[in-house]
Amino acid sequence: MKRRGQYFFMPEGYCVKCKAKKEIVDGVEETMKNGRKAIKGKCPTCGTVMFKILGGKATPEAAAPVDPAKPANPTPA
Repeated sequence: MKRRGQYFFMPEGYCVKCKAKKEIVDGVEETMKNGRKAIKGKCPTCGTVMFKILGGKATPEAAAPVDPAKPANPTPA
């Protein structure tokens, strides 16, 4: 969900049952197995599950913290 001004913007998706583009109701952002983001929600008319794939990959997981006492690149002796 993105916020524009004073209201929330819900993305449009294609309802296969109604055969029309409609706003996705109760949309939840999810991350698919391949790392891409998607929004899953319901059609406002018939209640069928709607799914829209968003552009781009999800942000990578944070790396493990680095120990400052240990040098990052030890020099060979």
